[in-house]
Amino acid sequence: MTAKVAFVTGGAQGIGEAISKRLAKDGFAVAVADLNVQTASKVAQDIEDAGGKAIAVALNVADREAFSKAVDEVADELGGFNVIVNNAGLGPTTPIDSITPELFDKVMHVNVAGTMWGIQAAVRKFHELKHGGKIINATSQAGVVGNPNLMLYSSTKFAIRGLTQVAARDLAKEGITANAYAPGIVKTPMMMDIAHQVGKNAGKDDEWGMQTFAKDIALGRLSEPEDVAAAVSFLAGPDSNYITGQTIIVDGGMQFH
Repeated sequence: MTAKVAFVTGGAQGIGEAISKRLAKDGFAVAVADLNVQTASKVAQDIEDAGGKAIAVALNVADREAFSKAVDEVADELGGFNVIVNNAGLGPTTPIDSITPELFDKVMHVNVAGTMWGIQAAVRKFHELKHGGKIINATSQAGVVGNPNLMLYSSTKFAIRGLTQVAARDLAKEGITANAYAPGIVKTPMMMDIAHQVGKNAGKDDEWGMQTFAKDIALGRLSEPEDVAAAVSFLAGPDSNYITGQTIIVDGGMQFH
């Protein structure tokens, strides 16, 4: 039997890399999609070296046509298409007065439009292959409650929760589920940069910046990318078949809902 196929955007580093490797371990053939195809190729090679199946895909998620083409190519090369993980995103630090139209357009196109294009491409492919599938979108604990200095990022992540719920309503009758995962404070390059910028804006150091986000984690430690990948593994697998429209918060107990 051909392994199920998962398509992971932003799969070349951080949370995306951990998701790609975890889904491969779960038995998926994985398309590691990223703007940086060289780094994506290394992740794919790591998966192959560990006995899994993976390919690297160059993709700018903000490009609707390119996204659709990439999904077609992956389905052809890997022999199917079952799960899309819309993980790619930008997280600039944005005090209110710092947001420009250019930055707004850039972040909205990657985070929100990129997720929407991924949903469209996946649904089209599920229809063509005549089966259901799973759509898994990256939001954030900053998309559950507004975070300081992250007006632009938080607003995109709130939007992703909304479009996930609409997709779940619209697609349920077709056997397609749509859910989201909301990471907390994860040890990734993007989070370290956010902490640096927040500390810098306040005239403080990086550790101070990190603690503005991390001080309320009930479990008392920052998240590893693998913590988030474990939740995505659940959403991608059969144990979540009766779950749709939900956001699973993976933040060590920062937000309770």
